[in-house]
Amino acid sequence: MKEVKITPEIVQAHGISGDEYKKLLEIMGREPTITELGIFSVMWSEHCSYKNSKKMLKTFPTKGERVIQGPGENAGVVDIGDGCAICFKIESHNHPSAVEPYQGAATGIGGILRDIFTMGARPIALLDPLRFGDPSVPRNKYIIGGVISGIADYGNCVGVPTVAGDVYFAEHYNGNPLINVMCVGQMRVEDLTLACARTPGSLVVYYGNATGRDGIHGATFASEELSKESEERRSAVQVGDPFMGKKILEATLELIQNRVVEAIQDMGAAGLTCSSCEMAGRGGSGVDIDLDKVPQRSKNLTAYEIMLSESQERMLAIVSEERLSAARAIFEKWDLPWSVLGNVTTDGLMRVRHKGRVVAEIPAEEISTAAPEYNPASRRPEYLDSIEVFDAAKFEAPDDCGEALLALLATPTIASKRWIYEQYDHMVQLNTIVKPGGSAAVLRIKGTEKHIALSADCNGMMVYLNPRAGGAMAVAEAARNVVCSGARPLAITNCLNFGNPTKPDIYYQFEQAVLGVGEACRALNTPVTGGNVSFYNENRGVAVFPTPMIGMLGLIEKPEHITTAGFKMAGDAVILLGRPATTLGGSQYYYALRNKIMGPCPALDLAAEKALQDFLLDMISQGMVASAQDVSEGGLGAAIAECAMLSEDGLGARINLEKNIHPAIELFSEEPSRIVITCRDYFASEIIQRAKKAGVPVRKIGLVGGCSLEIEGVCNLPLERLRKAYESFSI
Repeated sequence: MKEVKITPEIVQAHGISGDEYKKLLEIMGREPTITELGIFSVMWSEHCSYKNSKKMLKTFPTKGERVIQGPGENAGVVDIGDGCAICFKIESHNHPSAVEPYQGAATGIGGILRDIFTMGARPIALLDPLRFGDPSVPRNKYIIGGVISGIADYGNCVGVPTVAGDVYFAEHYNGNPLINVMCVGQMRVEDLTLACARTPGSLVVYYGNATGRDGIHGATFASEELSKESEERRSAVQVGDPFMGKKILEATLELIQNRVVEAIQDMGAAGLTCSSCEMAGRGGSGVDIDLDKVPQRSKNLTAYEIMLSESQERMLAIVSEERLSAARAIFEKWDLPWSVLGNVTTDGLMRVRHKGRVVAEIPAEEISTAAPEYNPASRRPEYLDSIEVFDAAKFEAPDDCGEALLALLATPTIASKRWIYEQYDHMVQLNTIVKPGGSAAVLRIKGTEKHIALSADCNGMMVYLNPRAGGAMAVAEAARNVVCSGARPLAITNCLNFGNPTKPDIYYQFEQAVLGVGEACRALNTPVTGGNVSFYNENRGVAVFPTPMIGMLGLIEKPEHITTAGFKMAGDAVILLGRPATTLGGSQYYYALRNKIMGPCPALDLAAEKALQDFLLDMISQGMVASAQDVSEGGLGAAIAECAMLSEDGLGARINLEKNIHPAIELFSEEPSRIVITCRDYFASEIIQRAKKAGVPVRKIGLVGGCSLEIEGVCNLPLERLRKAYESFSI
């Protein structure tokens, strides 16, 4: 191939700024080849280098007594005792899903699965927090259908249950959906394997699918705004192969458990480039690879294309010569193509050969760790001063609060997501104890009494109203979800979805949200074990709601502590933990029913949140709580309605609201730190007394019973009407 002459136009087309190119020349000491330029382009893209976010990510709390592996590896790992550990991470596949919804979502699942089993953990659960635009828009409807099918088909084929998620609809996601996927794996602590090549002479082994032209420049595609031009670059979207993914999963775990590999990494973003230079860079070593030995399914692939391809279901392992025969036996057992590409070296260089000549020779550590680090300008957005603020004195109440509740239950964000999760196999592997539809999923940890609770949450509108408070609220709600299941929150993974960080108002949202997330994690003792930043989530220049998605892991020590939301027994007391409602700011009442973003973002007291969560866990551990459900989208009215609809015995409730608060405010406020619990009526006075002693606001608001939701002086809604409204939305 004739070598391409590097011009300023070619450098610019690779997304490399003038200053970045100067730094590149300093590292290289010469002009790069086109292959080297492509390598720098993907490794220094926002998606791979975090160059606009690294400064803020360093402010997160990342250490804790249970954290075995924090940020910097493929996934985080947390110790749950008895030699068991949980590996988990959340990632995004937003831009690919906007262009090719089915493949974008499917390959997002494939990628997050590989992040988990590469660490030595068997994937046991998937979660899919999703953000879609207005479902009445045909293009959005197409995206929704493709995404759901892609997630279902890949997860179902590979045999990992999708057990929970969080789905939100808003016009701010029109054309740029947020497709975040989280995977959770179970492992023995001793099986932890890192992507770090340390031993000179070890072999660099490729296995899995052959390399093609799909996915080339996928990392840089994810690091720019969506436009008509970018949407036409469909080659940047990868194509998934779940059956090959399943074989790779099993082979990889067998390689790790038999101590065959020294290090391993999947060829995800930036493909062979990222996996080879990062493993060498982390180990202070180099690699020498020959691209002629790479299995190829497209003709006449250039070195540039092979290095940057993001074809799916491909792995790179470091194997000693002595263990190569053992690796060969495992590859042949699982019918996996494989090839030795080269070896680990001592010179610290990533050396790439193609057709008899060296096409790239770059310092491995510098290309993987020395990307430029920026401090973008930050400016408080002007829109924050123009948002209407809720005033209880001027509140125009609905004519009928009961009808308003039914209307809210039927809106896409609040309505049942059964039409989604019934497309997923959530029972495969037989670990799922609490199924989709509640606040959190609960899975058994086989061989122990322990269970884990999983939740993924973020209210982007709250972050839009107040980025710092909204970021903290995302952590608090995710923690509250697992607490309501009886689990103590242990740690989080996050996927930070924002617009273009070079716009000062967008960077302000990001900066403040990260600070809020960090504050909440410190207050609730949930360190950050890793995650992902997804910038440039804009469609035609309009940014999505700032959405720092939080994936929360909680631990349930004893099976009797598992708690669900559905009402359990007639005559049980209904108790509200948390302060009385004061505002409808940030509520779906205004957004979904009045088509208005209403401020302010409700206040969050993190000390009060921690006291509330600790108190509920104490009451659950003492066997005093029958059910628990947090108050979130739709407010208290939606929470109580869901408790009734989740009741296995079809139980309703009789509820009394505060006399000095308008019923609509108390029913539809989405203020944080509020939980509805039920208990045997003879426990009610003791729970109330203990709550007051713990400084937790508390009030008995009614009794379970009947087959309707009766709110004194407001409405009497039969469960059939609630269910009809709640189950009415689908596409």
